[in-house]
Amino acid sequence: METPERFPEEGDLVVCTVKSVRSFGAFVELEEYPGKEGFIHVAEIATGWVKRMSDYVREGARVVCKVMIVDSSKGHIDLSLKKVNAHQKREKIQEWKNEQKATKLIEIVAERLGITVDDFRSKYSPKLLEEFGGHYTAFEIAAEEGVLPKSFKGQWVEDFIAVAKENVTISTAKVDGILEITCPGGDGIEKIKAALALAETVGGETGKVKVQYVGAPKYRIVATEAEFKAAEDLIRAAANKAIEEIEKCGGSGTFERS
Repeated sequence: METPERFPEEGDLVVCTVKSVRSFGAFVELEEYPGKEGFIHVAEIATGWVKRMSDYVREGARVVCKVMIVDSSKGHIDLSLKKVNAHQKREKIQEWKNEQKATKLIEIVAERLGITVDDFRSKYSPKLLEEFGGHYTAFEIAAEEGVLPKSFKGQWVEDFIAVAKENVTISTAKVDGILEITCPGGDGIEKIKAALALAETVGGETGKVKVQYVGAPKYRIVATEAEFKAAEDLIRAAANKAIEEIEKCGGSGTFERS
């Protein structure tokens, strides 16, 4: 039985490598969909008039695009570069890099189990993706906690955890603090949500920020980094980002380290 061709869905973000650039647009290869190519029309390259395509895309460059139209019958995929912001690009590239790492780890697990990578993905990936959202996230949690949820059973789980512990380096510094944030008006709650979401966008290659609800108006910010000082800097930057945003909306906020 033939495996059906995989296509991205409209609205997806995809990592692409630019194959060729023309005055009317750029042709790209979709890294996550082997054999699939897409097209970015010049109107979707950037906001405003594009005088020189080379100012925005070059052959061989890696870009993140939003999928606009998919015609699987013709194999056409229309993409947009201008509809992807800097944060989305950074997050998508990191996600893609992590899945690249995960693929190599899956190869090791499959070899230990005596099965193919395709067999592993067919048998175990659906549940891993449903539970963790990504293979690499599952490997990170397995490395950090030394276990997977009890619903995961079998020899493959032991091998999965062993490979994770052997190959995944976990950030060791974690700090937290309490952010008190308020905003008057009927749409105050929505503005608070937006400010907190903005705080979670702060971070680099290794840093992560999570905001947890404690009880209005208090929210816990947790920052994880490879080193303690970096984690301290990260949590302060995230808190300041949220406070600055809410103050623009007429609200107020304070932050205190735990």
